[in-house]
Amino acid sequence: MLPRRGMVSIFGIVNVTRDSFSDGGRFLEPAAALAQAERLLTDGADVIDVGAESTHPDAEDVDEDAEIRRLTPVVQGLLARGANVSVDTCKPAVMAAMTALGVHWLNDVHGFRTPAALATAAAAPPHVRFVVMHSRSAAARAERRAHGAGTLLAELHAFFAERLAAFRAAGVAPERLAFDPGMGFFLGSGAQPSLTVLRHLDELRRFAVPLLVSVSRKSFLGEVTGRPVAERGPGTLAAELWAARHGADFVRTHDVAALRAGIAVERAIAAAP
Repeated sequence: MLPRRGMVSIFGIVNVTRDSFSDGGRFLEPAAALAQAERLLTDGADVIDVGAESTHPDAEDVDEDAEIRRLTPVVQGLLARGANVSVDTCKPAVMAAMTALGVHWLNDVHGFRTPAALATAAAAPPHVRFVVMHSRSAAARAERRAHGAGTLLAELHAFFAERLAAFRAAGVAPERLAFDPGMGFFLGSGAQPSLTVLRHLDELRRFAVPLLVSVSRKSFLGEVTGRPVAERGPGTLAAELWAARHGADFVRTHDVAALRAGIAVERAIAAAP
């Protein structure tokens, strides 16, 4: 079965952080971050998603000025290259600074739930689009809390409906949104909530808003496979291909080359006589 709509767009992850769970410190310097982004673009990324503050439960706090300082040279370099750029942040001041530079996407793990974040989104230029992520965490950072999967789909439907209404009231058209159901610790400390979302992903398309899925190297894959972060590539690819087959319009990943190759193979098989 081919991915819905025929082609999935890929967000390549670049973490300009000290402590991201999978690659913290590797791309903190602008030159290293830009080199990694170039690799991801060469591998077939459609969008580069740059973040300067990790959101895993043990991450350090990064104030908005430091976040802007980390992001600015990387974003400027990517825009000068002609890349499509997304910035992963929940801080309105950072959102405003990055839209002023000319980014194409804002990606808020807190779902633009604060009035200031929503107002900043509404004030962004009309070409800017928004990844609206669901999270069971009270704050922007993920939490280690046990949550069951029993009411999760109803929670997601309610969250997406509420956010869609809030953006419409703020004057932002649905065509500028992508919904992210959240994964890993954002849904709960165990694997079951993330697995349930993937199993029922096609049921989340009722709002006619594109879906973005971000499972790359996450903890629930480690629980399922028993593998540490560095060895979660095969599990990541399996989950990403499942998402692509079952309704994801965008997949956010660390390993663009593997996902692009996996999609190409599936398409070739589907097209064979």
